[in-house]
Amino acid sequence: MRSHPLHKGLLFLLALLLLSVTKSQQASAQTSHSYDTISVAAVIYEGDTIPARTLDTVAFFARYTQAQMAARMEWTRLRNAIYVTYPYAKRSGIIINDINRHLAGITDGGERRKYIKTREKELKKEFTAPLTNLSIYQGKILMKLINRETGNNCYDIIKEYKGGLTARVYQTVAFFFDGDLKQPYDANGDDKDMEKIVREVERMYGYRS
Repeated sequence: MRSHPLHKGLLFLLALLLLSVTKSQQASAQTSHSYDTISVAAVIYEGDTIPARTLDTVAFFARYTQAQMAARMEWTRLRNAIYVTYPYAKRSGIIINDINRHLAGITDGGERRKYIKTREKELKKEFTAPLTNLSIYQGKILMKLINRETGNNCYDIIKEYKGGLTARVYQTVAFFFDGDLKQPYDANGDDKDMEKIVREVERMYGYRS
């Protein structure tokens, strides 16, 4: 039985369609096989492999509280005062320690007073002008730093050089300015913040403790 020409045409078209579908599926399979896998970092958690990704950094900002602002302002004030006064404390500490070493070998009262008077002129000449420009707060910080450099508070230094009466007079004056010549220096206690800043100054300018 001969096939009708229409049948032959339909069979031919059907064959073309099947061929095109097969090729399309093969191409799709190849494409899927080649490009459907993306390599990512992974971590193993309790035996399971889990994709891992490093998230972008998120910056978080918050306003200071009033207490934090006050603490920051106080720290800045202290730091500025130390930067201004520490060079004077360092220099005066060198002179005072040198005076003490010399006085240790002088037993005669007259000679001691003569030597102290001479060195007092040296101190006044070097420090009178710059120290008059200090604020009361900076003066208090300077007294603490002198204690740090010499191991003696300012009251004891004045008492040793000028006598107990003069020391008491100076202490009374300091009292009226809310100061204290006898104030201690505790690097590991109340003055630990000051000590941190002093160390910063020493590193910056090459001072040696």
